[in-house]
Amino acid sequence: MPSNNIKNIREDFDKSKINFAASPDNPLKLFDSWLNLALDIDKNNAICFVLSTVSPDSIPNSRVVLLRGLDTNGFTFYTNFNSSKAKDIELNNLVSANFFWQKLEKQVRIVGKAIKVSDNMSDNYFSSRPRSSQLGAWVSKQSSVVDLNEDFNDKKAKVENKFKGKDVERPINWGGYCIIPEKIEFWQGRPSRLHDRLLYTKLDNIWKKERLSP
Repeated sequence: MPSNNIKNIREDFDKSKINFAASPDNPLKLFDSWLNLALDIDKNNAICFVLSTVSPDSIPNSRVVLLRGLDTNGFTFYTNFNSSKAKDIELNNLVSANFFWQKLEKQVRIVGKAIKVSDNMSDNYFSSRPRSSQLGAWVSKQSSVVDLNEDFNDKKAKVENKFKGKDVERPINWGGYCIIPEKIEFWQGRPSRLHDRLLYTKLDNIWKKERLSP
């Protein structure tokens, strides 16, 4: 089986390193610079990150979502509020986010609280989406169980007819969250697995910097 060869896959990392002495006091500045590097190389994958939540039964759940905003508050993504991720966040809004940019040998791990963005912010983003995606938000009952042979074309046709000749409104069960970071760790792959790790922890509104052992 191919899986028998997994243990023999090897790659050493040597593309870059973290300049600890020159690292900014605010980790969002460093993240922005790393994100720009990732966007230059592969813009579609640069905004992908793994969002992890915890269910009411204390079961961790992870999925890939897209970063749709970055500002001084934190990291914004959008979803259906009936999704499993949103239900998890409703009961426990402490989440983690993981960005991995393989071509740069860089990783960023974030822990923070997911807070709903304003209706106005969600409206503005929803209006910027392709019309097909807007219609899809009305059709999908995200994370609900459907028949294996479910055909969404009829439902989509009904939604298309509903909004024929007019703008598609944002469903009230769809909108954004901003992850307000409490910890951000920057990881840079280095030779011999002696990786660079820089941890920022927010204490009383001030970011504390610490270097971690590989």
